[in-house]
Parts: sequence; C-alpha cells; structure tokens
Amino acid sequence: MRHFFYQIALITALVSPALADDPVVENVTAHQSGDSWRFDVTLSHPDTGWDHYADGWRVLDMDGTELGLRVLHHPHVNEQPFTRSLSGVTIPTGTTRVQIQARCNVDGWSETTVTVTLP
Repeated sequence: MRHFFYQIALITALVSPALADDPVVENVTAHQSGDSWRFDVTLSHPDTGWDHYADGWRVLDMDGTELGLRVLHHPHVNEQPFTRSLSGVTIPTGTTRVQIQARCNVDGWSETTVTVTLP
C-alpha cells in the first residue's frame, strides 16, 4: 500500500508542474484608431520549446465572447516576458471593459483573465 502512495506522489510531482504553467498576462495597453482597437499584451510563461509554450491570447467581452485572437506561432524561451500586438479589433459601441485571456499549447486557455478598462 505504501508503494502505491509513493507512485501517486511521483506521478503528481511529474504532472503538476505542467498543469501549473499557465501563461500570465503581465501588461495590456489598448489604443483606439478609428473604428478599431490595437491591443499590446505582455505575457510571461516558462516556455521550454516547441513541446510547451504560450501560443496565443484573445480579447473577450465581459460575457466571454471572443472579439479578437492573437496566435503565437513559436516559443519564446529566451524572451520573457514578451509583448505582441493585435490590431483591427472591433469593440461593440458602449463597451467600456474587455478581458484578456492567454493560452499555452499544453494546458489550453488559462482560467484567469485580466480585465482592461478601455480609455
């Protein structure tokens, strides 16, 4: 029985770090240009290479509807934190706040979002 618990502890130790590596939204700036918006989002994530890296972020309204998606096509192992932009995001009239949600290629979308008040 004791051996069984050691196996469970070992499996948990090996799996838990991967599950705990959600990308973190460090900073967001939003700029309106005409009828659309540009978002500059700074992420941090312990990218290890192609096997585990932050692979995107999105702009959501407060109800969770996706308004824009920025796909990240490669790992940023030696560039942490890093900032990427998304232009041309249409924000519905009257919207004063949006959310930013990050994703990694192993764990998917982070449960945590960052709320941004639009200027």
